[in-house]
Amino acid sequence: MARKIFVNLPVQDLNRSMAFFRELGFDFNPQFTNEQGACMVISDDIYAMLLTRDFFQGFTGKPIADATKSTEVLVCLSCDSRAEVDELVRKARAAGGTVPREPQDHGFMYGHGFEDLDGHIWELAYMDMSQAPAQA
Repeated sequence: MARKIFVNLPVQDLNRSMAFFRELGFDFNPQFTNEQGACMVISDDIYAMLLTRDFFQGFTGKPIADATKSTEVLVCLSCDSRAEVDELVRKARAAGGTVPREPQDHGFMYGHGFEDLDGHIWELAYMDMSQAPAQA
């Protein structure tokens, strides 16, 4: 059985966050979406659960990090091309996200990213494995 991954992220305003990610082209599974959380479909096996802060808090006894002030995780998504990386960053900026750094070009690997409305960092990477350095 293929494993699935569900990345759970606390959000301040669920509807606003859903609108942001819809602008980037993502959709939500209505079966697992309600007023407390939304299941964003990234691929057949990858999902981001956008959870209201109060609901998120119910899963942990620890304080919730403020992603606008500290970073606990970097979510990295693969892309099919450099153009797709750039287009997602463009869409994120247009939808109200921020772009805190310039793209990184390592020849075989190209990356860029954005911060969503709650400060979560989304890295985007395209890798051309035919150009990757040979292993020693």
